[in-house]
Amino acid sequence: MKTLILNSPGQFQQSDTDVDSQLQDSEVLLKIHRIGICGTDYHAFRGKQPFFSYPRILGHELGAEVVAIGTGVDNVTVGDKVSVEPYINCGKCQACRNGKTNCCEKLQVLGVHSDGGMREYLKVPANKVYASKSLSYEQLALVETLGIGSHAVNRAQVQANDLVLVIGAGPIGLSVIQFAKLKGAKVAVMDMNEGRLAFCKQQLKVDETILLKDTDPVEAIRGVLDGDLPTAVFDATGNPASMMQAFKYVAHGGRLTFVGLFQGEVTFNDPEFHRKEVTLLASRNALPEDFHSIIAAMEDGTLDTHPWVSHRVSFDSLIDSFETLLLPESRVIKAVIEL
Repeated sequence: MKTLILNSPGQFQQSDTDVDSQLQDSEVLLKIHRIGICGTDYHAFRGKQPFFSYPRILGHELGAEVVAIGTGVDNVTVGDKVSVEPYINCGKCQACRNGKTNCCEKLQVLGVHSDGGMREYLKVPANKVYASKSLSYEQLALVETLGIGSHAVNRAQVQANDLVLVIGAGPIGLSVIQFAKLKGAKVAVMDMNEGRLAFCKQQLKVDETILLKDTDPVEAIRGVLDGDLPTAVFDATGNPASMMQAFKYVAHGGRLTFVGLFQGEVTFNDPEFHRKEVTLLASRNALPEDFHSIIAAMEDGTLDTHPWVSHRVSFDSLIDSFETLLLPESRVIKAVIEL
């Protein structure tokens, strides 16, 4: 099968590798049809992804077809179109026993800690695939990205009366916006890119946009929120300066959720943190229930992801085009690889 391997930062190689079709009990073999390109993949390409080693087969946002099933598999059948939950958890640690499989102590994320789906076939546990009779492979490849936003919004317990600020209008920020809007909250988004802000206003119907300029961001936020500060702030940038600045944006008694991450330490002013009684949250991955609810919402039209995909790239041309996707002038919202 054709396989793309990231041998080192900036160095992809396309190879022919063997298909591992020997299925254990409760495993399925998938034919990969679509692969969403995530910020994690871009960071790995640049050599800036935490918890990462090379060489690695990237790809964890997958729309796939079930082509074989092992014994004991009853949740899918051959021919089903599926989305893949790429979080392979141990099932035994304290986090798993408490239902927090997304942050298992021994978690292996496909395409990050272990080899992922940038290849024609992939074998995974059957309980990590979610079928849909109506969604396309492209839509199914977007489910994992949406799960990140769904889990973050649930972690922050967003309610209809919240004022929400999302910092960073990349794919993860967009997914946070979608679910904050579904909760009925007023949502503002802040970014340095005017094009992304326009997309959020036109396609996601955010209530307010804030372009980061030389002006004081706190005053800019108060200006669009009638003098108030947001009760729920989400930083989806993975940028250390942005994440540490975000403490200033939270209302007294509010919540700050870090969805993005970086290699380093976060520092903040402790007296101000206590004075505001800020709740600080980390959000990692998503839970199985997120996949179920997202697929159902996409099927009934509650979630419309059609505006998301701005770039489509063939598997065979990815090596030549990947680096261009990183350029601001490419205006990438979401890129998907087609097999």
